Amino acid sequence: MQKSYNNYSRVLMFLMLCVVVRSQLTADFYARSCPNLLNIVRKEVKNAIKNEMRMAASLLRLHFHDCFVNGCDASVLLDGSDGEKFALPNLNSARGYEVIDTIKNAVETSCSGVVSCADILTLAARDSVLLSGGPSWKVVLGRRDGLVGNQTGANSALPSPFESLDNIISKFAAVGLNVTDVVALSGGHTIGLSRCALFSNRLSNFSGTGAPDSTLNTSLIPELQTACPATGDGNNTVPLDNRSRDLFDNRYFVNLVNGRGILQSDQILVSSDSAQSTTRSIAQLYSANATVFFCDFVNSMIKMGNISPLTGSDGQIRKNCRVVNS
Repeated sequence: MQKSYNNYSRVLMFLMLCVVVRSQLTADFYARSCPNLLNIVRKEVKNAIKNEMRMAASLLRLHFHDCFVNGCDASVLLDGSDGEKFALPNLNSARGYEVIDTIKNAVETSCSGVVSCADILTLAARDSVLLSGGPSWKVVLGRRDGLVGNQTGANSALPSPFESLDNIISKFAAVGLNVTDVVALSGGHTIGLSRCALFSNRLSNFSGTGAPDSTLNTSLIPELQTACPATGDGNNTVPLDNRSRDLFDNRYFVNLVNGRGILQSDQILVSSDSAQSTTRSIAQLYSANATVFFCDFVNSMIKMGNISPLTGSDGQIRKNCRVVNS
């Protein structure tokens, strides 16, 4: 009888621990300490997008690049030559830092020392999607800010536009995300721009073939070659979805099915040999059904936003998102 009671007690304690872990992030985390938080963030993101439509994609990408390295701890925002900002995937590429600064300042004016930069970045990503015509979702909050950046981790963990599908799937799996998450989150490329340097290798002599990438729709090649001349510096930009560049929809997947993906890492979701048994059917489904894409995208964003958050007494609430508190 005593043994049975002890076993019951252990199970009960385990369940209580699980509840504590799951409840550390909650949608109403700041309901009392910063009740106007959601309105403040939404207002500032709206102003930023009104000023530059591209900023919606930039804020979404910044959240992605944060969560894949050290978890969602705003380490990507830290200044310093040894930080994540200077990692190859972010250097001269990641942007939106000034917008996060503006949001943080507005939040600090309302409730000083309460809201983390990590939570601000997570909310800004959600609002960027919503304000671009995409879905919305409840963001659980309570993340705290990391104390160190991880440039080495950013260089190794973030997917590259030039990587194979198998490598990309492996990098997602390393942070607890599956094949559906790979495709759904790639759908964030329905908004935003890409520099020519990230895809111009596809436009001629691709992989030493002497010809453009055979998976690239031939009707798109002259347009991209004009936008990205061989004599250029690679910094010109083109829309990742040239059919609806600023609208968050499923046209990105329609493009992939038609060979109109701009980045190699996008087109391989449909056209690579590995895609046949992994991502192709999902991308095809999303191309035909925006509702399913939106639903899966929301679920994947929630999962990504929950990657290794710092909670409780871990980390800190930075006063300035660019530097650790002194």
